[in-house]
Amino acid sequence: MAIAVRLDELLHARRMTLTDLAETVGITLANLSVLKTGKGRAIRFSTLDAICTALACQPGDIFVHVPGVAED
Repeated sequence: MAIAVRLDELLHARRMTLTDLAETVGITLANLSVLKTGKGRAIRFSTLDAICTALACQPGDIFVHVPGVAED
């Protein structure tokens, strides 16, 4: 996919687990895992806002465009 998800890097930098983030944001670990692996096809702005608040980051810190990568 042309959009890469950098959630692992952000969690590592903040010494936070995916479980911690799921509890803080209030979404299931399964849904957060789908997002983290890049298999998600959509994200609600309210969820993105909650993740950015929890990680003290911007949406562009989570998602990056990778030119030249074909979409699935």
